[in-house]
Amino acid sequence: MKECKVEENKISCNCSYPRDKKGVCCECISYHRSHGELPACYFPEDVEKTYDRSIENFIRVYQERHTGGV
Repeated sequence: MKECKVEENKISCNCSYPRDKKGVCCECISYHRSHGELPACYFPEDVEKTYDRSIENFIRVYQERHTGGV
């Protein structure tokens, strides 16, 4: 198994929630999957700050910003 590059991961991590998983992507993804969510890195910065990491929110934002709405 490869070594986790936590410090390198933190550079591109846009998560604004204070947590110990920042930069440990495998733990972050596992946590959010278990809650039916996506991690912060899937969301634009302004949307990430709402802490709504639901899949429904991701789809809505993606459709609004990439297809001009539903």
